[in-house]
Amino acid sequence: MAFYDIVVVGGGLSGTTAARLLAEKGYKVLIVEEKKHLAGQIYDYKDTAGITVHRYGPHIFHTKIEKVWRFVNRFAEFSNFQHHVLSFANGNLINFPINRNTLNTVFGLQLSNDEVEDFLKQEVEKSTFNNPPQSFRDVVVSQVGEHLYRLFFEHYTQKQWACNPEDLSPALAGRIPVRTNNDSRYFTDKYQGLPINGYTAMINNMIAHENIAVLLGIDYLSIKEELNPQLIVYTGELDRFFGYQYGKLTYRSVKLHFQTLDQEQFQVAPVVNYPNDYDYTRITEFKQMTGEKSPKTTICYEYPSAEGLPFYTMPNQENDRLRERYMQEVKILEDNKTHLFIGRLAEYKYYNMDSAIDSAMNRVEQWLQKR
Repeated sequence: MAFYDIVVVGGGLSGTTAARLLAEKGYKVLIVEEKKHLAGQIYDYKDTAGITVHRYGPHIFHTKIEKVWRFVNRFAEFSNFQHHVLSFANGNLINFPINRNTLNTVFGLQLSNDEVEDFLKQEVEKSTFNNPPQSFRDVVVSQVGEHLYRLFFEHYTQKQWACNPEDLSPALAGRIPVRTNNDSRYFTDKYQGLPINGYTAMINNMIAHENIAVLLGIDYLSIKEELNPQLIVYTGELDRFFGYQYGKLTYRSVKLHFQTLDQEQFQVAPVVNYPNDYDYTRITEFKQMTGEKSPKTTICYEYPSAEGLPFYTMPNQENDRLRERYMQEVKILEDNKTHLFIGRLAEYKYYNMDSAIDSAMNRVEQWLQKR
């Protein structure tokens, strides 16, 4: 096998970001990807109806970090798509995340923007929760009260994670926005949208560099003895790298069911959540995100699962404990400057897309400075 300065394990967003940055510094980089395609879980493609489908569920890019926005715009032109979500609860489609309109619909009120904060405070005051928060439930109830927690969060979370929300880390709730106005956008970041030609095209542009080579359909662990690079950038599952020596970390997966329908539109929003009804958690209609025109439409049902590709890390005390043991091993390797563990799976840490890129950029820069 040809000599490479650096081997990047995984062709997802973290791995390809690191590969590009290192290649631009003159290093010969080999990306080894177990799947038969690049782009990891942001992989997309055009289906038979000519609609761009996200193979592993919907991904909307959003960030407040200007350097990340500048980086991705080197490789793709972005639309100005602003994401909107509805939640099907009590037989109605209701604005989500919670905003003033949500409260007025649920409680039959006519609150003004100035009254929302006091109303939520009253809901919280008549609720029971641990303070400081000890669980996901505590955080949500401390923000919106028990009634809204039960309506929008409790059963959705049970479906998503297959456990009691009181057993989940409070950190998980840090991603839930609550608004006092009628802004119905799911994200309010300064920069947001979708790459007009798709995420796969963006990743292909990212790795289009003379110093980058790619191996697809290959498990790195099966060929690692043939490689002797200066640096291994690992983005795969943390516990698998170490042969599960401390035990297996828990990951949650999603079973995705796609349907192409002979109608122009299926639902009134790009994504509709189903917190209380049905086995699935949400339905995505892709053409409402991409803006593509077709007499047909493609939708995707998401069913949370314990089996399948690792989509989400499982934030609870047992996994936090295991993660710490593995990260002690990681520190030894990284201190030797021979390895970098970056990304959601390798760090066993939830990242949005922009956070994954930001982390990869920072970690690569730190390694280069140490060199």
